[in-house]
Amino acid sequence: MDGNETETPDTVPTVLVVDDAVAGRYALSAVLRRAGHEVVPVASAGEALFALDERLRAGDLPDVALVDVGLPDMNGFELCRRLKAQPGTAALPVVHFSAASAEPGYRWRGLDAGGEAYLSVPAEPEEIQAVVRAAVRGARTRNGAETLVRRLTLLSETIVAVQAARCLTELADAAAAGTARLTGSPAAVFVLAGDDELYQGTSRGTGPGRPRSRVRGAAGAPDLSTREAVTGLVRSFMTGHSGVRSTVVPAPLWPAGFFRPGVADDVRLVLARTHHERAPVCLAVPVRDVPSPTPGPRPESMVVRLAEATALAAEPLLMYQVERHVALTLQHSFLPQPHSLPHLPGVDVVVRYVAASRQTDIGGDFYAALPTSDGVLTAVGDVVGHSLDAATVMVEIRHALRAYCVEDPDPGVLARRLDRMLQHYHPELTATVCLALVDPASGRARIANAGHIPPLVVDDGGTASYLNAAGPLLGLGLDRPPPTEVVLTPTERLLMITDGLIETRGTDLAISMEQLRTAAAGAPPGTAALCDTLLDCFGSDREDDIALLALRLG
Repeated sequence: MDGNETETPDTVPTVLVVDDAVAGRYALSAVLRRAGHEVVPVASAGEALFALDERLRAGDLPDVALVDVGLPDMNGFELCRRLKAQPGTAALPVVHFSAASAEPGYRWRGLDAGGEAYLSVPAEPEEIQAVVRAAVRGARTRNGAETLVRRLTLLSETIVAVQAARCLTELADAAAAGTARLTGSPAAVFVLAGDDELYQGTSRGTGPGRPRSRVRGAAGAPDLSTREAVTGLVRSFMTGHSGVRSTVVPAPLWPAGFFRPGVADDVRLVLARTHHERAPVCLAVPVRDVPSPTPGPRPESMVVRLAEATALAAEPLLMYQVERHVALTLQHSFLPQPHSLPHLPGVDVVVRYVAASRQTDIGGDFYAALPTSDGVLTAVGDVVGHSLDAATVMVEIRHALRAYCVEDPDPGVLARRLDRMLQHYHPELTATVCLALVDPASGRARIANAGHIPPLVVDDGGTASYLNAAGPLLGLGLDRPPPTEVVLTPTERLLMITDGLIETRGTDLAISMEQLRTAAAGAPPGTAALCDTLLDCFGSDREDDIALLALRLG
């Protein structure tokens, strides 16, 4: 698969002979045909341009052009310049010829116009054939080098795109698009994750296109039976070659209609995996759609290199996927589930928690609803940063809050104590939190805010307003203002959120807060309806976790 292809006996060069003299055209054609060449004879520069245009459209350009210097409509030098100036024919080698008695300057003028050689006629048949062979050989060598550069460029661009993928879906899509560009045919890429889930990327054309992702439920994908057959075949292929670093094999049992509706393609599978066999990657390319061999390096070796690079890029993504699953499990195990909130007499509390999309780092969002001696204490907060450290510090803050509120549930006192705890144990981290202590009997609420979005009071009458509650982040050791006091009525709901619900990159937070206020004012009555309405409005494809807590007097 590596290296440059050499000319084989089956390769028959085609020669375009451009000569206005019938006898000369016949003589040259006879010599070339006896040598096994295919000849296209024409009598003028105009006929030559027309014939080349037709063959260019058909993808069947001649291998070399023999051009008489003294053509009636355009001299051979000008015709050569025209051919070299057009991208489609610039690589066509041109050999000028003229009578041996022609002026001496013709030789250098032909080379200066872009021709590859000059021939004086009449000449020995062996000389004519040798000049043609040399011109074809030189052109194929140049074309092979240019093809190698193009394919190496495509390979490097694809590897960069693969390495930049943030998740296995993006990885498979980028590898499929690159494989299609390298081979000029449709391509599919499969990555087997550690949880035995198979990710698929597919590219239909020779360009990046719009690849599909994941085998299950991909829009516009083949029918379910075809997808299941492909999944089973790829799994069997990967399992049957366990322990093999890389291999290329035909797949005669590939289901019909996968790459082209109603067509059964012969498929070649390329398997690659890392040293630790964590990331098996399979590339599939239909063989019959691969273009016929051309001078220069074949693309198969490039596809093998791409498969190996994709496997190496998939390994850290798989490891991250496992680590993120562990971190999410840890985070969610310490957050009370909405159906398991403690009994909170006198109030109706509803919480919602939505994890960020799969490719996003784990966050430190949390919420709490706790019964205390002075009423119900609610909290919503976020540890700054996205990492396993942020998740573990979130757990510490929640447990510290639960312990501190037993002794004194006052929000101002709790904020100061959490601030000191964070400075002492985690001086490199900061956190935001909003604390609210509500007395169900009187509706009196005391709110302490530490760098968080202030609570929103939503009335059933269609109004909503933010409370004037502010203060510095936890972990900075700054003076804190006294808590804000309000009295809630039975028609009002107290809403507390984390910024993951509304924060959008490139949008001012004040604008997002106003959009939230407007949406909350138009929400139906009820705490659950308020949370669900806001999630419907703002909660799709967020880059951060989302926590909402709505409270109403019962």
